[in-house]
Amino acid sequence: MIGKSISHYRVTEKLGEGGMGEVYRATDTKLGREVALKVLPPVFANDSQRMARFKREAHVLASLNHPNIASIYGLEESDGIHCLVLELVEGPTLAERIKEGAIPLEESLNIAKQIADALEAAHEKGVIHRDLKPANVKVTPEGMVKVLDFGLAKALAEPASEAAMENSPTASILPTHEGVILGTAAYMSPEQAMGKAVDKRADIWAFGVVLFEMLTGKRLFRGENTSETLAAVIKDDPDWNLLSTDTPLKIRELLRRCLQKDSRKRLHDIADARIEIEEVLADPSGTLALPAGGVGTQTAWRRVLPWAVAGVFALVAAVGFWPEPEPIPPPSMRLSVEVTPGESSWTVQGAAAVISPDGTRLAFVTTDDQGQRKLYLRPLDQLQANALSGTEGAANPFFSPDGQWIAFFSGNKLKKVSVRGGAAVTLCDAPNGRGGSWGEDGTIVLAPEIYSGLSRVSSAGGTREAVSTLDKEKGETTHRWPQVLPGGKAVLFTVGIGSTDGNIEVQSLETGERKTLQLGGFYGRYLPTGHLVYMSEATLFAAPFDLARLEVTGPPAPILDDVRTSPNYWSGQFDFSQTGTLVYLTGGGAASEVSIFWMDPEGKTEPLLPTPRDYKNPSFSPDGKRLAVDIDEGGNSDLWVYELERETLSRLTFDEGNDHGPVWTPDGQWVTFASNRGGGRVLNLYWNRADGTGDAERLTESSNSQFPFSWSPDGKVLAFFEPSPGTNMDLWTLPMEGDGAGGLKPGKPTQFLRMSFRQWDPAFSPDGRWIAYQSDESGQFEVYVRPFPGPGGKWQISTTGGRMPT
Repeated sequence: MIGKSISHYRVTEKLGEGGMGEVYRATDTKLGREVALKVLPPVFANDSQRMARFKREAHVLASLNHPNIASIYGLEESDGIHCLVLELVEGPTLAERIKEGAIPLEESLNIAKQIADALEAAHEKGVIHRDLKPANVKVTPEGMVKVLDFGLAKALAEPASEAAMENSPTASILPTHEGVILGTAAYMSPEQAMGKAVDKRADIWAFGVVLFEMLTGKRLFRGENTSETLAAVIKDDPDWNLLSTDTPLKIRELLRRCLQKDSRKRLHDIADARIEIEEVLADPSGTLALPAGGVGTQTAWRRVLPWAVAGVFALVAAVGFWPEPEPIPPPSMRLSVEVTPGESSWTVQGAAAVISPDGTRLAFVTTDDQGQRKLYLRPLDQLQANALSGTEGAANPFFSPDGQWIAFFSGNKLKKVSVRGGAAVTLCDAPNGRGGSWGEDGTIVLAPEIYSGLSRVSSAGGTREAVSTLDKEKGETTHRWPQVLPGGKAVLFTVGIGSTDGNIEVQSLETGERKTLQLGGFYGRYLPTGHLVYMSEATLFAAPFDLARLEVTGPPAPILDDVRTSPNYWSGQFDFSQTGTLVYLTGGGAASEVSIFWMDPEGKTEPLLPTPRDYKNPSFSPDGKRLAVDIDEGGNSDLWVYELERETLSRLTFDEGNDHGPVWTPDGQWVTFASNRGGGRVLNLYWNRADGTGDAERLTESSNSQFPFSWSPDGKVLAFFEPSPGTNMDLWTLPMEGDGAGGLKPGKPTQFLRMSFRQWDPAFSPDGRWIAYQSDESGQFEVYVRPFPGPGGKWQISTTGGRMPT
């Protein structure tokens, strides 16, 4: 063949041969370029029916125009010789490169990404390679990958028995060449090896095999002959120990998903592989490697909690397995999971992300592009999270025991939705839900309101019935975040004491008997390891727990730091599966030290109080010369006033209680606030002279906490909000009686708005004729206005969510 011309192509060198025929270098005498000629075997070329079909297939293959796919230029015939004219790719094959040993991680991933790009482009056009292997991949000296022989396995199949060719892994294009089969044996998918029909998932399997061999330098499936190799493909599991311990977990997981023998469980789309690889290449230091050894020396109870500590963005899934009793548990795995499709909404009261009991699905609450809070579901073997319809305004989700339903709170109701989608089903009223738990018997225990005990309802829906009652003599203000314990005979929950303290308690669902398990903790959860875990500040603690006796049997110990918490809601941002997966948000407590900044009308900022402290509720005096703010130090909150002209920050209150939410009177002479001074647990209304003289004066006395928000412009009426166990958060006004000479004294509070929804932040208009407020009556918070003092209608001001009107 050397020196021979086929059409206008002059053959200059033989490059090799294989099951698809001999390959030669040739010169295109018309265009002056080098090409590769693949001469088809005579047994094929002499079959007119097969050639006709091959020409049709070649037209499809020629449509693949991608930088990582070697192009087909044409199909030529001369003196009975038929050949394909192909792009000539210089450089070694990947098979030759692997013979030298394992390819470094970054280089392997760059090659794999380009292979995935090529497969993605072909699959989008309906073309499957069917014979992906290192020998069909070339890497140019510039590092460009070219995938060869795309679709030729199908194109060369016999037309009368195409299905037989696809289903028969022992069919040979060259019958005299033993082992030359449709798809080289070591890279064939199990369904190919068993003679079943194949689709693009066969390419995904081969991609996984190729990537594995690049990383290890070792053949994944080996045998003395073709039959043994096929048997290994069908029966043997990959030897994961061949992978370096530095292999990122994302890549390990990608390989596992590509190499699932059941094609239904395999990675569905090669584009997902490309995305995973791109993420690792973009952030190699943020991808955590699998520990090489065990968990080291720990106490016995801690060895069964092999959860890792890691995190990027916010959400971290630390995966360990509940082990059988043995001296050393399996090594833990740890990985970070980016889940947010839009703006994050991790500030909801309970866990924003929960994992299904079998550890395969992650459900989380976040906002979409329109600012609407929804429930999203992401199978952990996929990269895409999908919004569940009918879950607008969702909060505090939790799974059913079989993982097929997700319950959540929205629109003052408890609802459920199938993980497969469909309409959300309302189960019962829940004006202000604070968590729920779905028992094995189909009973859901929930905290339906802020300041109430627990209730229960059937998972089929119905009327709520009470489970627990607040003990107000002990200062209990709320029962929330329940967990029905295994067996369904008891419920674990958090008891709020006052506004910030909390305990972990358990109550029998049969007798109603209650026990205190932990003083000073919150968001307690029972784990299948036989441990009670709970939050204290930003640390997750664990203590051994006897499920039969409902007792803690040993001292607690810290197991995980920097877990996001919401102390004001007595909640922690973590959840676990029954299979040993812990998901949590990093970031410590919700309270954090920040600076206070000015912002001008153009959005430019500059520091006002640059020294970071735990500032909350900044409020300007009417003349704009002073800023009141409450500062939390050592668990005690007091009011401070910053004078802008003198640049001084002075403390205004000095009591033992907590003072919150300063609101100036219109004349700037007084600062109103909420306080539990005197040792009580409930916050009532006080005011103090703004210059610090005199003592604070009490304005109200109530068994419910109250929070000031706005004064009428004449200083005669204070608008505030107060939770009511009978409804929810109601709006009130406090009239002030008297005159300037005798001093103003508080009159009798008057209810302004009482509904079975949450109404917060009542703000007077400058002329005193209107009160603006936020309400969740539509399922999410929006801003409304009503005339003051009324009566009259209401007008909705915001349209896609609104809070804190001014």
